[in-house]
Amino acid sequence: MTGPGAMGPRRTLLATAIGALAAPAAQATAGAQWFRTSDGVRLRYLEAGSGRTVVFVPGWCMPASIFEPQIAALSRRWRVVSLDPRGQGQSDVPAGGYDPTRRGQDVRDLLAHLGGGRVVLAGWSLGVLDALSYADMAGDARLAGLVLIDNSVGEGRAPTPRSTPSRFFINLRQRRDATVRGFVASMYKTPQDAAYLDAIARQAQRMPVEASIRLLSYPRPREFWKQSLYAVRRPVYYAVTPRLRSQAEAVAQHHPQPMVEIFDSAGHALFVDAAARFNASMEEFLTRKAAWS
Repeated sequence: MTGPGAMGPRRTLLATAIGALAAPAAQATAGAQWFRTSDGVRLRYLEAGSGRTVVFVPGWCMPASIFEPQIAALSRRWRVVSLDPRGQGQSDVPAGGYDPTRRGQDVRDLLAHLGGGRVVLAGWSLGVLDALSYADMAGDARLAGLVLIDNSVGEGRAPTPRSTPSRFFINLRQRRDATVRGFVASMYKTPQDAAYLDAIARQAQRMPVEASIRLLSYPRPREFWKQSLYAVRRPVYYAVTPRLRSQAEAVAQHHPQPMVEIFDSAGHALFVDAAARFNASMEEFLTRKAAWS
């Protein structure tokens, strides 16, 4: 397990990489591309760079562009793809398909569209569950590695079941704009530009409110996500905030090829709050850990 207190050669390598990634450089321009899923929905993705492929899947209602810090930095050496899932970003907003099986199939359709060869698949928040849904249905043959960013993977003790409807769901139905804006603001610990937060919040309200609630109510037992993770025998990078520390420790202990980091000073969008550190860790994972062949 690795973290802020790690010592030795890896820390020196990571510090060097962070410095390089934080230095000024020409940013790659991500181009918008489109494909159709196997059920006919038109989805958009952003693409930049060339070489081996890393695919990012964003969280609940978030657009592909939230991974701009990764697109800009990683596309210097890698082909970086960031998906607008159905109902999100600039993708179509269909009436259905807001369930783990369909969302996992959407990822599978994207990988088929991108062409052969292994990829590193990176999911954040709800995207963790979409990535694990993909792995459950497709296995790990296409994966050089799996990156899971700040969501539960079903390790440890289950939370106490709710006896009443979620207050968050009630607020979404009654005052959606204020609720979404509050959620977006809560994702960060570092100051963010007001226009940036406004754009994210507006894009996060594209899909029907009931569809957004279905996304947060995936009908899968907790064990499903854990089993899906440990069925992946490729290297796994689990990057989390302190609330998931115990799950990270379990993954470090139980997965055969783990890389685990705790981002103590970052918010849920840790790849924005601590972009240089996260990008450096991604470079290490892509270069030294991923099973490209």
